Amino acid sequence: MIPENLQLETAKVILRPLSDKDYDAFLALAKADIDTWSFFSLNLGDPEQLTRWMELAHKDRAANTRRPFTIIEKATGQIAGSSSMGNISPYDLRLEIGWSWLGLPYRQTGINKHAKFAMMRYAFEDLGYERVEFKTDVQNARARKGLQNIGGTEEGILRSHMTMWNNRRRTSIYYSVLKNEWPAIRETIFKDFS
Repeated sequence: MIPENLQLETAKVILRPLSDKDYDAFLALAKADIDTWSFFSLNLGDPEQLTRWMELAHKDRAANTRRPFTIIEKATGQIAGSSSMGNISPYDLRLEIGWSWLGLPYRQTGINKHAKFAMMRYAFEDLGYERVEFKTDVQNARARKGLQNIGGTEEGILRSHMTMWNNRRRTSIYYSVLKNEWPAIRETIFKDFS
């Protein structure tokens, strides 16, 4: 079982449990970046949809199926975005890292890579899980490149997989990292991370 109050940290980020007090910072970041939400199931730039997204995160946490995090940039102490470990299956020794987004000022800064590293390190080294999976919109080239850059292996496509907030049917693409791949990925892609 992953503790509800789990906090993860690297040299660059702190991942702490998502809290209602993060709402205003999330909304400010989300409103400044309307284009991102075309790839997201909800438009977090809309106050009602952000509220719904946070309610779903709390509900999933209570059901022990997801651990939603607020990502803090250590250098400034500012909220940079959010990510989660979800679809947690202790029996199958796997989880998904997703529900991820960063505000525009925090992109291309290494924050996302540090957040993914912290969660993968926890999954493989602390939990002993066998698989970490990721999914994204097949149209989201930036996210796909990012998943490849952290060692994710493309696995397959689920056509017409999700309904987006704008009623578009999203086709999702899956990536994964396996436990036996993690040591090499950690020693190459994440060699300077702690």
